Amino acid sequence: MIILGIETSCDETAAGIVEIDNTLTATLHANAVLTSMDLHAAYGGVVPELAAREHIRSIHPVIEQALTDAKMTWNDIDAIAVTHGAGLGGSLLVGVLTARTYAITKQKPLYAINHVEGHVYASFLTHTTLQGYSLPSTAPKFPMLALIVSGGHTQLVLFKDHFNYTLLGQTQDDAIGEAFDKIAKLTGLPYPGGPSIGKKAAQGDPMAFSLPKSKMPNTYDFSFSGIKTAVLRHAQHACGKDFTFPSSALPQALSEAQKADIAAVFQRIAIETVVDKTIQAYNEFSPVSVVIGGG
Repeated sequence: MIILGIETSCDETAAGIVEIDNTLTATLHANAVLTSMDLHAAYGGVVPELAAREHIRSIHPVIEQALTDAKMTWNDIDAIAVTHGAGLGGSLLVGVLTARTYAITKQKPLYAINHVEGHVYASFLTHTTLQGYSLPSTAPKFPMLALIVSGGHTQLVLFKDHFNYTLLGQTQDDAIGEAFDKIAKLTGLPYPGGPSIGKKAAQGDPMAFSLPKSKMPNTYDFSFSGIKTAVLRHAQHACGKDFTFPSSALPQALSEAQKADIAAVFQRIAIETVVDKTIQAYNEFSPVSVVIGGG
């Protein structure tokens, strides 16, 4: 079975083509992506209306590019899959309406997909006809523990089998990716925050000062808003001024060395938080496989 997948949940317009055989072995034939990241960078984050407009502009060229890369036509496609959640409403609407239109006009079955599940199932891609892709040689085995980390989600999920899973815990406020974006903005680093913080952290001391780790009533829940507030308090103390957030003046008051230390300490605490809980869940549930997914 050959499936064309359409993804428009946030700021990237993507189309992929995957072939699944009778043994459930998945082969990637195409992965076409157009991003509007540079457009959103000027605003320090994704602007939903702009994202939706860019999806409208990009969706058809991306689908055609996927077909070209796979050396296929619509006659080769057996079904269409599309992200219907979670994500930005306007962005999702573009993808869903496009997929429905193609499903009707090309007479293909249509499947609605949760893209958070997609983060996990990307690890089941073990073969590809494309150059430059490094894929796992074998698919994960069940039971499987999945850590999902992205700009909108931070979750620990225990899979007993395909689509038979239990949510062990999730963020109760900011997702880890959102926290990275906010700390980047606080220190005047460019969007997206993940690579900006990572690059700056390499210049700093991860033990320069202490930050608290959140303690949640549910063992496997996460919280990153407290870390964000603690970073703001540290920055205010370092500058000797009571800045609010967001503040255009605060980044100018911080030295490059101070920014590097803030990035390094925050990155260490944020990563330790998700790693510690993942190890704790692994020790409790003894899964055969551990998958880390996100975007």
